[in-house]
Amino acid sequence: MRTSRWLILSYTLIILVGLSFALPNLLTPSQRAALPDWLPSRPVTLGLDLSGGSQLVLEVDAAALVHETLQSLATEARATLGDAGIGTASISVDGDGALLHLADPAQRPAAEAALAPLLRAGGKVTAVLARDGTGVLRLTLSDSARAERLNAALTQSLEIVRTRIDQIGVAEPSVQRVGNDRIMVQLPGVQDPARIRTLLGSTAKLGFHMLADQPAAGARPAPGTLLLPMQDGGDGAPRRLAVQARPALDGDRLADAHAGFDPRSGEPVVNFRFDEAGARRFAEITTQNVGRPFAIVLDGRILSAPVIREPITGGAGQISGRFSVAEAGVLSALLRAGALPAPLKVIEERSVGPDLGGDAIRAGIVAGLAGFALVCGFMVALYRGWGMIANLALLLNVGLTLGALSALGATLTLPGIAGIILGLGLAVDANVLINERIREETRRGRNARAALDAGFRRAYATIVDSNVTSLIATLLLFQFGSGPVRGFAVTMALGILISMFTAVTVVRIVMTWILDRRGALRSSTARLEIEPLIRLMPPGETRIRFMRARFAGIAVSAVLSLASIGLFISPGLNYGVDFKGGIQVETSTQADLGLLRDRLGGLGLGEVALQQTGDGGTVLVRVERQPGGDAAQTAAVETLKAAIQGIDPAAGIERVDVVGAKVSGELATAGVLAVVLAGLAMMIYIWWRFEWPFAVGAIATLVLDVTKTVGFFALTGIDFNLTAIAALLTLIGYSVNDKVVVYDRMRENLRLHRNLSLREMIDLSINQTLGRSLYTSATAFLAMLPLAIWGGSAVESFAVPMVFGILVAASSSVFIAAPILLFLGEPMRRRSRSAMMADGPEPATTG
Repeated sequence: MRTSRWLILSYTLIILVGLSFALPNLLTPSQRAALPDWLPSRPVTLGLDLSGGSQLVLEVDAAALVHETLQSLATEARATLGDAGIGTASISVDGDGALLHLADPAQRPAAEAALAPLLRAGGKVTAVLARDGTGVLRLTLSDSARAERLNAALTQSLEIVRTRIDQIGVAEPSVQRVGNDRIMVQLPGVQDPARIRTLLGSTAKLGFHMLADQPAAGARPAPGTLLLPMQDGGDGAPRRLAVQARPALDGDRLADAHAGFDPRSGEPVVNFRFDEAGARRFAEITTQNVGRPFAIVLDGRILSAPVIREPITGGAGQISGRFSVAEAGVLSALLRAGALPAPLKVIEERSVGPDLGGDAIRAGIVAGLAGFALVCGFMVALYRGWGMIANLALLLNVGLTLGALSALGATLTLPGIAGIILGLGLAVDANVLINERIREETRRGRNARAALDAGFRRAYATIVDSNVTSLIATLLLFQFGSGPVRGFAVTMALGILISMFTAVTVVRIVMTWILDRRGALRSSTARLEIEPLIRLMPPGETRIRFMRARFAGIAVSAVLSLASIGLFISPGLNYGVDFKGGIQVETSTQADLGLLRDRLGGLGLGEVALQQTGDGGTVLVRVERQPGGDAAQTAAVETLKAAIQGIDPAAGIERVDVVGAKVSGELATAGVLAVVLAGLAMMIYIWWRFEWPFAVGAIATLVLDVTKTVGFFALTGIDFNLTAIAALLTLIGYSVNDKVVVYDRMRENLRLHRNLSLREMIDLSINQTLGRSLYTSATAFLAMLPLAIWGGSAVESFAVPMVFGILVAASSSVFIAAPILLFLGEPMRRRSRSAMMADGPEPATTG
């Protein structure tokens, strides 16, 4: 039980470093600035749900990117054929291919030969195929070329988005790549993302095109020309002008662009300046086309079409188009940042008001302190002074978790706070296991040294097994979760790993030091008595015959699970926008629900669902995703806001979520997959660590526990969203954690009591672990209870089901998992005994 001084010094250094990283979180900005340079000064970064702000997820429009690539490919192919003296009647893009119609079908072999170098260039084109006769060539992109183009477009878009955000001066934005085709933008402090959405969603592809001959009304434009829309500056009626398809000058030659005012009319304009090469080309164009109109085209729309009065040789110009001041500012920022290689679609948008973030922090602190106090009080009631050592380890656990979050640069979200609070209950689980094991060894007559050694050694395997199962669920949650839910997974994983250090290493060293100071480790008769302050269990081991109630326990559980399945079917779950898609607005208002429902239902936004949460002062308003693109969603959100504040001018808009159908489908699939994979991973781990009957018992119990929790969601109408999936995965890990304690003792008793029947052995194991099972469930329950009461609507989908699930998991370990193990294991044990009797007694061994 002695630890080397070097090891103690290493542990002390780890604790000091961890706490030094946590220290800035307790200081004000001025106090952090006064810290010495050698001390960390960066606090934990708060997520948008705590600090307030907006988050947008943008997706590269892969179809538009492929279409544009094929358009360029077709143009290049036509030029290549022209150089070879092969004429083309027309070119077009159809689906995933570019079509070239040869003027003379007999020239097809020559055309294929001329295009061969182009087809081999970078492996972009897979084949040249006849479409509907020998005169049509079809060019398609290879899979590798598509992937390469998409990756390049996303990389380029990432830098352009960063530049655009910097242009408007958002403090500490976060722009990061997500997957193969998405960009996530987080903007602290930005409450209304409408302007940001416009800024990021616009391709900003600028071109200067010469006007072509205008076609007659209803006629098709001539080859090589485009018919583009233009907003008339007079009566506002839309009209279309024909322009040459190939721009005379691209906007990528712009060196600068800034908003200003026309000195003659006073209207907002955008002044631009070309780089040296662009200025020369612009001078050539204006010199050669004096008296002719040219069009300034942005993203396929004509901003203006002025007539060139004289050559412009200074390399500067002006764009006008009846802009507002804000529109001129956005356009100049777009042009300075450059054009996106492909359009970006806003597929998910979430915004949180600063008041809600502040309320969430206060609620999290109150719930955390209350949970900490309850757990600490419970540990003192169980173990007196020894419980204070566990509380010291618990305090270290919280401090080191905050320090690890700061050191890693991780983001603390509201579910992350919930993860820290839940970690309070799970962290003392190891201390409960150790203290109860020491009690048991003391009752067997061991002295203080032997009881302490055996308590830590025999509890260690159980601690590792239970924490590994929780880590499996947490890692799957991180893999399949997103946003704040990932923050929960990070804090939970850190808390679990750190608790292994604080609960085992630190507590062992402190307990050893105290006993050594008392001289108990040097005495063969000294005993380590861990007595409770308040006795919650009878002294000694209980003798309850749990397996007598096995049929009743399974029957009750089956009935409850079947009822839960019925509730899942009807009325069903109250799916949030994470899984249904659509628009959700959280508002703080005292307006009558009936009045809100009538007024909002008449806005023409489809079905409107209202849900009152919290203390009744918060209302969730949900509407379906509107037909159309991003502009339609923006308009719907603004309409909802205006209508709510028209009913109650004092109403506050706390949160807005806009989720597309594609994202919601992906989240739903990922959530179901995570739950299924977590169950399978638990079964495999239990099978590997124990035997297959243990694994089957655990997985059957998990199914029953999960169905009851899903039924609880359906019965209460609590939002079923990503946070609910986090609750289910956490419960899966916790449920197996609880069963591992009993399974570990059963495995030990199978070796020690070979003459007992399996039924007697299971009853013995449950009785021996009853105290620690109840105590660990109680600590987790006490840690989560304040969060369920005071956490608010943002964590309601996690905290309330967790409180319910902890109670279910505690009872299922005794009345479900153990009986299933008895049913499966008894026949196997009888067969094993019969085989041993048939083979005869084993020969005696010595040594």
